[in-house]
Amino acid sequence: MPLSEDEQRILSEIEQQLHDTDPDLAQQVSETTLYKHAARSIKWSIAGFVLGFVLLIATVSTSTLLALGAFGIMLACLFVLESNVRKIGKAGLQNLTGAMRGRGIGGSVGNVGRRWRERWRRDDP
Repeated sequence: MPLSEDEQRILSEIEQQLHDTDPDLAQQVSETTLYKHAARSIKWSIAGFVLGFVLLIATVSTSTLLALGAFGIMLACLFVLESNVRKIGKAGLQNLTGAMRGRGIGGSVGNVGRRWRERWRRDDP
């Protein structure tokens, strides 16, 4: 349902007040998207998972309680990772991976599977 002229005017006044009172916040809000926020959360959850794994390996022989806590950290990070991947969805994931390919990451890593299959393919007579 489109906004009425009155609602559009009120909305633009609120937006102008936000730009006048806090221009840094207005810029940050306009630049941040769901994809960027979810991708940042995914990066942090992967880092937390790796940290939990290292902690698990370091403490499994000395303290079962600490190892269980490290496993809990890993599990929590996986839940955060899964929920953010769902937020991004398939279209957003393709958008992010397409941007990575444009920067050259996909060119060096993306063809590894194809090259591996070609190398080990059987030549049937």
